[in-house]
Amino acid sequence: MTRLVILLWLLAAPLAAEEAMRHVVAARTIPAKTVIGPDDLLLRDVATLGGVTDPQQIIGREARVALYAGRPIRRADVGPPAVVERNEIVPLIYARNGLIIRTEGRALDRAGPGDVIRVMNVMSRQSIRARIDDKGVAHATD
Repeated sequence: MTRLVILLWLLAAPLAAEEAMRHVVAARTIPAKTVIGPDDLLLRDVATLGGVTDPQQIIGREARVALYAGRPIRRADVGPPAVVERNEIVPLIYARNGLIIRTEGRALDRAGPGDVIRVMNVMSRQSIRARIDDKGVAHATD
């Protein structure tokens, strides 16, 4: 019985430490793909693990999922605003060992800077993985 009490206490301890902190919550329901502004956020005392504590970390970022009013926002719930839309034609660059190939690709997913998505080479119709830069250019990855 004593072991069970100690185990429960150990499991609750990290949650209790998080509970004392103020976390960022959505002031209203924010649909996915919406850029977050200062009026969309509130600070509240809520129990959550991995929640954002500074609103400045997510203002100007885009909701990757729907954020519901009053619920804490986690870092994984937001990302940089998309610069590439699904099915958009983007420059595709393959650069290895001094060889640079530039062509056009079709983005098979929506992406922001730094995201790795599938891109179809328009000429060969082969799909590859590519990292999107801040200008919407797809750079082939290994």
